[in-house]
Amino acid sequence: MKATGYTLRGGVAPRAVAASVRAMAPPPSGPAEAPQVHPSAIVEDGAHLGPATRVWHHAHVRAGARIGARCVLGKGTFVDAGVRIGDRVKVQNGVSVYRGVVLEDDVFVGPNATFTNDRRPRAHGEGWVPVETRVRRGASIGANATVVCGIEIGPWAMVGAGAVVTRDVEPHRLVLGTPARAAGWVCTCGEVVSRAEARPAPGSPCDRCGRPYDAPPRDVGGGAAPAGRAP
Repeated sequence: MKATGYTLRGGVAPRAVAASVRAMAPPPSGPAEAPQVHPSAIVEDGAHLGPATRVWHHAHVRAGARIGARCVLGKGTFVDAGVRIGDRVKVQNGVSVYRGVVLEDDVFVGPNATFTNDRRPRAHGEGWVPVETRVRRGASIGANATVVCGIEIGPWAMVGAGAVVTRDVEPHRLVLGTPARAAGWVCTCGEVVSRAEARPAPGSPCDRCGRPYDAPPRDVGGGAAPAGRAP
């Protein structure tokens, strides 16, 4: 996670943009585009929001959570203490990201997707230790999917809507169903490039974008984006 960003230190800012935003202390490195927080959202003291991140209606970000730059947290999202979210991540409405979950850069989480962090849940919580789940750079999780804790979803993988993921997912792999099973391979752009069990040859072109399916995305300047990083 970059050192730049805004850590909530209490108080409410003047209306610096069309919608009200909470007061965020700018980093000593200089000014940056401030995060925007809807007035109905709760961002606890000690939560870190990166520049230009947007937190929408009735969201709740707990103290100790670290969220990167240019992220979007949709209506009713919950981000637990200790959660790490990279840059340019989109978390859609109604998603709870519990302690132990790591979302790397460019991850998409569809509406009402569910993460867990306890393999043996009991109400008393005796001896409970959060189990880590890691979603690697660029992976997408479809609406209403469930991700069982203790697994890794590989870079640029895609989890179909409503799937229940109980095991690791390979990079660029498409998984569907309950429990989730391999259903093909996807390009970085999101297009399905193969329904075969075997991985396509490295550099195989995508019919949609024309680029190698396993190539990193281009940035605005046309070059390759930096490699994924764990916050």
